[in-house]
Amino acid sequence: MPQRARDFGLICGIMQPGPLNAITDVPGVKLGHHTMRDGDLLTGFTALLPHGGNLFRRKVRAAVDIINGFGKSAGLMQLAELGQIETPLLLGNTLAVGTGFDALVTRALAANPDIGRETGTVNPIVLECNDGYLSDIRARALTMEHAFAALDAAASGPVAEGAVGAGTGMSAFGFKGGIGTASRRFALDGTGYTLGVLALANFGNAGDLILPDGRRPAPSQMKPQGERGSVILVVATDVPLESRQLHRIARRGGAGLARLGAFWGNGSGDIAVAFSTADPIDHDQPADLVPLRALNENRIDTLFRAAVEATQEAVLNAMIVAPATTGRDGHRRPSLGDWLRAHLS
Repeated sequence: MPQRARDFGLICGIMQPGPLNAITDVPGVKLGHHTMRDGDLLTGFTALLPHGGNLFRRKVRAAVDIINGFGKSAGLMQLAELGQIETPLLLGNTLAVGTGFDALVTRALAANPDIGRETGTVNPIVLECNDGYLSDIRARALTMEHAFAALDAAASGPVAEGAVGAGTGMSAFGFKGGIGTASRRFALDGTGYTLGVLALANFGNAGDLILPDGRRPAPSQMKPQGERGSVILVVATDVPLESRQLHRIARRGGAGLARLGAFWGNGSGDIAVAFSTADPIDHDQPADLVPLRALNENRIDTLFRAAVEATQEAVLNAMIVAPATTGRDGHRRPSLGDWLRAHLS
């Protein structure tokens, strides 16, 4: 198994992780990748499914927080307005958003013949970061078949991290970035619940990274660069929550990024989406009034802390698992995992 943050004694916060320390600790959540490595192409798609059923017919409550809006994602306006998600979430590179959109629409139309006829259209959620430093983003190599492959690979259980899927060509703090995940467990009214975070880490200036033990690793011979990256955070939980509460929790992802030394620069697209798998919304609900369970607001600090800690750890896991990588035009990113192994105390 690849080494992760905890294998180097890097503990983020005080709460306990779930058994996998991954977003798939949240029951029902599935994750899949399609990775492309071909010459100057280091890219891919990552698919996240809140549950394994028909998301258009059983939507999940959700919210989005735009930490810094230098991004090209799709579907966030309706997500913010209605507070729900009705397709899987696809993560990819900036110029593949349209491809991901088409793939999600194609799957939704195939599964729901009434879309655009007896009922409304569908709102795909596609999230992106720019992998153009390591990958030839202008080639626009990702296709709908690649998106379908990521969707079809989605599964519960252990999560592949680092330079996989959408994280294949990403960079963070001058190191190799990528996909990372973490989770936290806690009890409410004597019942165990989980909050998990998936991070697509492609942000941060070289030299700004702060580890939980206070060290500030920096790549050697790295020229100073302006902040032009992005980070996508997806927060999942099985706690019953209103979309307003989910927005508050999504916003705490920014605190997790700040613990790492990020300041959300002008050219960074920093987006956090949060959803709850509890009490899905029935698209065909016949009743005028429906019951809604929600967390007692006086207990929400537990989820705030969980979101902050899991965000910090998810980004570190992405950077530690990702290997040193040479990509387009000889551009190179070293591995934070290699740096940690070279600086063992």
